[in-house]
Amino acid sequence: MQPIPASRRNAYTGSPIDRVSNLRDDEAAVAALRARADAKFAAVWRGRSLLDGVEAGQPRAVWLNQTQVADFADRDWALLGLHDGIPVLAIDFSDLEDATGVLPEHLGSLVDLRSVAGLLPADEASMLAHARGLMHWRVRHRFCGVCGGVCQPRSAGNAMACTQCGAQHFPRTDPAVIMLVTDGDRVLLGHSKRFPNSTMYSTLAGFVEPGESLEEAVAREVFEEAGIRVGKVVYHSSQPWPFPASIMLGYYAEALSFDITIDPAELEDARWFSRDQLRNPEAVGISLPRVDSIARRLLEDWMNHA
Repeated sequence: MQPIPASRRNAYTGSPIDRVSNLRDDEAAVAALRARADAKFAAVWRGRSLLDGVEAGQPRAVWLNQTQVADFADRDWALLGLHDGIPVLAIDFSDLEDATGVLPEHLGSLVDLRSVAGLLPADEASMLAHARGLMHWRVRHRFCGVCGGVCQPRSAGNAMACTQCGAQHFPRTDPAVIMLVTDGDRVLLGHSKRFPNSTMYSTLAGFVEPGESLEEAVAREVFEEAGIRVGKVVYHSSQPWPFPASIMLGYYAEALSFDITIDPAELEDARWFSRDQLRNPEAVGISLPRVDSIARRLLEDWMNHA
């Protein structure tokens, strides 16, 4: 099996932000960036981002300015970095049952990024995904996992420190492998009850376990979910997936066995599909993964590599 190159960047990658990690522990420098008149803030509410133009099919990020966040100094915030020299920060409103009271409707609407990522400018999608992932971690790590003490933000909101035992906590990203299993001119796709619609078939995927290589995780997950043994595993690309806190590591895996035995706890169905079938999925009664997903990229690059 020959490597299939990635045809273009995956959604949420290619961030233009300089994360300025060397400045995060310089409280005076961070305060100065936080207070700059041109600083812009990405609002996050329970995993949703503030966008305009959604109904018109032309979504764009809405960045709050200093005047608009002046009354929210006590809210969770974090410095994401600099974009063209301008400070970019995230600010979270997730504790509110309804954020529209403080985020007026004329500013835009709170939207799940995944529903519009294929339409957003790539740089905005990556920055908003960064904000979403970081703030998701922040609001769920208020207490120390070592002693249960209260944690306070450090490093410009990019770390938490326990006020009781002093333990340092950093944002968590869970590695997950996602793989397109191939057998010549056909590939294995599965349908899960967790998918957004009843016709969607996608690549298999799963989290990497402790003490496991990425290639081993690919082989284990494919066998557990579909009963298929795989041999050669070839890397394709990766994608941050902060929904809520993963990094997707994309692979192609060559099938060594072909009789499918699904795990009903993971999949409702799995089938082999040819390139011709996947070029016209409606004709076989299925739909493909969403356009912002690495699963779709793995499929498209394989179909175009014949």
